[in-house]
Amino acid sequence: MRVDLFLKRSRIIKQRDAAKKACDRGMVTISGRSAKPGHQVAAKDVVVVAWPDRRLEFEVLDVPEGNVSKDRAQSMYHVLSDERLSDDVSDSESR
Repeated sequence: MRVDLFLKRSRIIKQRDAAKKACDRGMVTISGRSAKPGHQVAAKDVVVVAWPDRRLEFEVLDVPEGNVSKDRAQSMYHVLSDERLSDDVSDSESR
């Protein structure tokens, strides 16, 4: 399954177009390598999605065919780390 489609179906990113843009901008890596939207994901792949304020790392557990329910979507991956990144501007303003 394409990584942009996996991100959408697993509900990590809500829209496929947003998932595609995240890949195009270099925000998605698979096993340490930058992933294009069409990169195929498989079970046991480690994926990192790095937003400006958050970094999510997860292992792919299942790559189902077709659409999945909300409950099933959460069983498609296992979160390894989920970090909120500090915003340097807001940190310096609070001091």
